[in-house]
Amino acid sequence: MFEGFALERIDVGEAALRVRHGGSGPPVLLLHGHPRTHATWHRVAPLLADGHTVVCPDLRGYGQSSKPPTDDGHTPYSKRAMARDCLELMRRLGHDRFAVFGHDRGSYVAHRLALDAPGAVTRLAVGDCIPISEHLARCDERFARAWYHWFFFAVPDKPERAILADPAAWYGGSEEVMGAEAWEDYQAAIRNPATVRAMLEDYRAGLTVDRRHEEADRAAGRRITCPMLVLWSEKDDLGDLYPDIPGIWRDWADDVTCGTIDSGHHMAEEAPEQLAGALRDFLAPERARTAREPAATAAVRPRPPLTWRPRSTPPRPW
Repeated sequence: MFEGFALERIDVGEAALRVRHGGSGPPVLLLHGHPRTHATWHRVAPLLADGHTVVCPDLRGYGQSSKPPTDDGHTPYSKRAMARDCLELMRRLGHDRFAVFGHDRGSYVAHRLALDAPGAVTRLAVGDCIPISEHLARCDERFARAWYHWFFFAVPDKPERAILADPAAWYGGSEEVMGAEAWEDYQAAIRNPATVRAMLEDYRAGLTVDRRHEEADRAAGRRITCPMLVLWSEKDDLGDLYPDIPGIWRDWADDVTCGTIDSGHHMAEEAPEQLAGALRDFLAPERARTAREPAATAAVRPRPPLTWRPRSTPPRPW
């Protein structure tokens, strides 16, 4: 799994992240969803590594990355906190500017990263999502039935007890679809009480602090200015819930391209070649730019820790 990739644990200041990285060329950061780990990319990352430096971390709280204590506002698990981790990770690896693709919960981190660090993100791609605040503004009976876990996970303590009583029954999954090593990594994650608690904190932050951050973005007129790719799974329910996914995202971003992947929700595991192809097409201008600027791919020195300065604002599914 991830042949030719390095596996490290990197201190990013507020957390330590387990990360795989390899390949060469313009960098792309891949962010997994819930309850997966970075291992979900093991079929996609090698297809991107011929032409890109690919970085695949476990997000804060997930997999074998650290799990900081939470607070009453769930701010340690906000997408802003996770985005800070990712920005610092890329700087520690020598990448000041990079593309990012996030899937499921990782897409919300990628979205936040593009809003808070527009000078760092060259291209943004997201999979199976619309902004958190847009989900909640459109919440109706269909959404509540299909994505009920968003609200159940917000309840204190009981979700942890329900999941840990029988993780396999709750989360499902398949070794055949995921691959043996990714399956083993996933099984360890969903059976670890600290990981389960941290993953649920991600959802609790989503309904509270993350929503407020997005509402502040809209009030301040902040938009995504880099090129953006929006993908969704044909055999999942996002397209059924939201017939105008492109229109929703164009309210947030200036340059949006959309497409679908012939898979269920876990597109990286079910349709890795199609997903990698879509990402390579979207990232082609980065490769072309780098080819014109050979110095951009030269060896780089690790950078000192970054002081995080988000732009000022007024005071799934598994």
